[in-house]
Amino acid sequence: MSSGKDTNANLVEQSKRTAAFRAVDEHFKTTYTYVGIGSGSTVQYVVEAIKQAMDKAGNPRILFVPTGYQSRSLVDSAGLTSISIDSLPEDQKLDVAFDGADEVDEDFNCVKGGGACLYQEKLVATSAKEFICVADFRKDSKRLLNTWTYIPIEVDQRGLKTVIRALKALGSPNPEVRASGAEKQGPLKTDQDNFIIKAPFPPLLISKDPQNDAEGVTKDGAKGRVWEVERLAVAIKMITGVLEVGLFVGRNGPEAAKAGDKQGGQKPVAVYFGMEDGTVKARYAEGYSRSA
Repeated sequence: MSSGKDTNANLVEQSKRTAAFRAVDEHFKTTYTYVGIGSGSTVQYVVEAIKQAMDKAGNPRILFVPTGYQSRSLVDSAGLTSISIDSLPEDQKLDVAFDGADEVDEDFNCVKGGGACLYQEKLVATSAKEFICVADFRKDSKRLLNTWTYIPIEVDQRGLKTVIRALKALGSPNPEVRASGAEKQGPLKTDQDNFIIKAPFPPLLISKDPQNDAEGVTKDGAKGRVWEVERLAVAIKMITGVLEVGLFVGRNGPEAAKAGDKQGGQKPVAVYFGMEDGTVKARYAEGYSRSA
C-alpha cells in the first residue's frame, strides 16, 4: 500500500506535468526556430510536451538551446537537436525559453539556481523573446526567501573568501559554500567549474512595499539585513569574484525589447504553477498579451 507521502509526491509530479503541458500548449509553436530549455525539475515534462507537439506537426529545423548538461541530455534523448548558446547568429533571439524556478514572488521576480545552472539559465532567459516559467505550487510566494532559504551565487573558486566577506557586509548572516551531494567530494562544481555560495537573507521586498527606502535597505535584524530584491541583486553582482546571481529581476523580455535594452529581460512573462489538487494556476505579467 502506498504511503501518504508517496501519494503526495506523485501528486506534485503530476501537477508539474500538467503545468508544463499547458505552458507548452500556450507558448510553443512548431514554426519556431530557436527554443531555450532550462534545468529545473519541471523541464522533463516541458520536453515531453514539445516532443509530442513536434511529432504531430513536425519541424526538424527547430534548434534547442539547453542551460546545462541535464537539459542537454533531455533534449538529445528526446531526439531533438541541441546547440550551444554561442552558436546563435549575432543579434538572434530565442523565440521562447522554458525553465523552472525555486521561488517566484508576486512581482515575477525569481530565485533560480538550486540546480547549480544559474549562469547558463540567465544567459538563456536574457537571450529569449519570452521566458516562460513552470513550477509547482510550493514555489509560489508573496516575497522571495519566504520558502526558499538562500540566494545561489556562482563564484570563481579563487574569490570565495572575498565574496563571503562582502556578502556578510551586505547583511547575509551565514553565507557558505554549497557542498556536493556525494560524501567527501568537497564543494559542488558548476558546468563552468565554479563554486556555488548559498547566501541567506530575510524575505526580500519588492519596489512597491511601503517599508522600502531609497537605498533599498530597511534594517538589520536577527536574520540579516532586509533588502529590496532588485537592489540586492545589483549589489551582489558588483562583488569581485561573482560570476552570476540567482535572482532574476528587472524587466521581462517584451519590456526589455520595448526599452531597446539589448541585454534582454530576466523575468518571466508567464508562470504556470501545478497545484496540489491537480489544477494549474497561471499568472501573466501586467500588460503581457499572448500572440495568437
